[in-house]
Amino acid sequence: MKKIIFIVFVFLLSSFVKAQNFTDSNLPIVIIETDGGVAIPDEPKVLANMKIIWHQDGSRNYLSDANSPEFLNYDGRIGIEIRGSSSQMLSKKQYGLETLQADNVTNNNVSILGMPKENDWVLNSLAYDQTGMRDVISYELSEKLGQYAPRRVYCEVMINGSYNGLYVFMEKIKADDGRVNIDKDGGYITKADRADNGDPAAWTMQSYGGGWWGGSSTTFVHHYPKPENITTEQHNYIKSVFFDFADQANSHNTSITNGIPSIIDVSTFVDFMIIGEFSSNVDVYELSTFFHKDNKGKLRAGPLWDYNLAYGHDEFGDRSRYDVWQFNNNDNNGPKFWKDIFDTDMFRCYFAKRWFEVTSEGNPLDYNLICNRMDEIDEWIAEGIDRDNQRWHKMQQHASEVQAMKTWMQQRINWLNQNIGSYASCDDVELPPLVISRIHYHPMDVDSINGNRLEFIQINNNGDEDVDLTGIYLRELGVTYNFPAGSHLAARDSLVLCSDSLTYVDFYNHTPFGQYERKLSNKDENIVLADAWGNVIDEVHYFDSEPWPIEPDGNGSFLQLVDLNADNSLPENWIAGVFYDNINEISESNIIVYPNPSRNIVHIISDQTLVSVEIIDLSGKTVAKTTENTVDVSNLPNGFYFLKIDNGKAVTAKKISVAH
Repeated sequence: MKKIIFIVFVFLLSSFVKAQNFTDSNLPIVIIETDGGVAIPDEPKVLANMKIIWHQDGSRNYLSDANSPEFLNYDGRIGIEIRGSSSQMLSKKQYGLETLQADNVTNNNVSILGMPKENDWVLNSLAYDQTGMRDVISYELSEKLGQYAPRRVYCEVMINGSYNGLYVFMEKIKADDGRVNIDKDGGYITKADRADNGDPAAWTMQSYGGGWWGGSSTTFVHHYPKPENITTEQHNYIKSVFFDFADQANSHNTSITNGIPSIIDVSTFVDFMIIGEFSSNVDVYELSTFFHKDNKGKLRAGPLWDYNLAYGHDEFGDRSRYDVWQFNNNDNNGPKFWKDIFDTDMFRCYFAKRWFEVTSEGNPLDYNLICNRMDEIDEWIAEGIDRDNQRWHKMQQHASEVQAMKTWMQQRINWLNQNIGSYASCDDVELPPLVISRIHYHPMDVDSINGNRLEFIQINNNGDEDVDLTGIYLRELGVTYNFPAGSHLAARDSLVLCSDSLTYVDFYNHTPFGQYERKLSNKDENIVLADAWGNVIDEVHYFDSEPWPIEPDGNGSFLQLVDLNADNSLPENWIAGVFYDNINEISESNIIVYPNPSRNIVHIISDQTLVSVEIIDLSGKTVAKTTENTVDVSNLPNGFYFLKIDNGKAVTAKKISVAH
């Protein structure tokens, strides 16, 4: 018996020593040294120094680079604690940390490993997951569906001089422009979860069937604002949204004025359920299930969190099966509203339509693409898996687990294909001919008026019939607007949504249709106009840099679509627009000149045959003359010029810039 114990001890010791010979990695290396070498507790956070070694050119990272500033992605103070629930039972812990300034108190918002600046982070220990990629694959798939998921980077971690294994350095779910992009004044993040992590239960809701943790009810917790900061009024409001949604789902109310689509952003619930069901996540709906809502926006599902018990693996039973619906498997079903919306014909139709779209060849859930991505990740983390297994002996079945996950996914896809139902009734939806035609995203400050208050978005009805705007809304987070029930836009007419109605009226001498919440980004924004069920009517993702026109970036002009029939997703179809007496009016007699600046050819759009076009330099000299709608400026020196355009109705001067 003593001999056996001695052999086991020698084996463990040799493995531990081998892991301690860790000197370099193809992954970033995170080095944490707590003050005084103290152990990291569950709470509160203890102070520490953290260095992150990262060769951004892709070359290997060496522990010996710890004192080379050019290779340090971070070198500063942190507060750190153990986080998680069931994972705390394991020897290898996961951690929550915040980056701090030198005073050990003030938050230090920094970019870690290329992720946007923030101060709250997580070191994910890959608990219970021998593939080391279930969380990462799930978050990637959610991103590819167009939803935010915590950004993440694989790394290897040293704590107080000892190798601690393979981790994923990732964002914590938080209200922030670069994370869950909701307004911090009026936005909410709520989650279904246990109330045993320091946060009290906000309310409970009826579950469908039983639940391993929740029994006959699911607990909801305020995530943002924090429970200690949320007011009674805020609590009552957000709770009422959930219960109203549950009531409409229970009655399968599909009215776009007071039913399911009037309360929730259907597209986010569909995408959330697709990943939850595709992965057969045993905790989805009941635990670690987040929701968020922007000020005056719809309730949205997500972001994803905690997908280690999924894709056929369940550490505590056999619940991640390929042949069950997770909202209806008599265990961890979550709130009844999940099954109720699935049993609502129109929602299920959109669920099926989206499923077959995203699983088709070349799309995010294409089985072959996922397997190829798993192979890429497997190659990338191979060294880390080996060292982690030497340290903790928890990755011994890694290769077979990866293969089993692939096999299981194929079985799951086949089962879902056979059981998800038809989408015939929502396959060919007629959408109104609404076009986003003008975007003033970065107006100049004028006198005492902050430019943010002068923003606007113009939308045109490019059809010959009146459009009912009921249920139509701006779908993406950033700016929020829902068209009022019963509102209309006449044929060939346009409307303006602005950031500040009173300022807009005073400045532009025109009444806007409505005021959206928040402000447009001065860098880039994805503006999506959708119907009540989330079908995209029009979408423009603009940028403040070339090939998009750069003059609208704080220089007084705005983005203007050159033709309502042009593809407004293409930057070449946008120009720097100029103001007319009525900003809402697009007159057939307006003359449009683009591109501006130009390298070679300037195009002139006019409803009348041009009589003449003169190019005049700043000295007043005519340097060229034509009657064509295209003007060749390739031989002109760089600089400013005026186009004197005579179209038979009027003579118009347009300032242009030539930049080769």
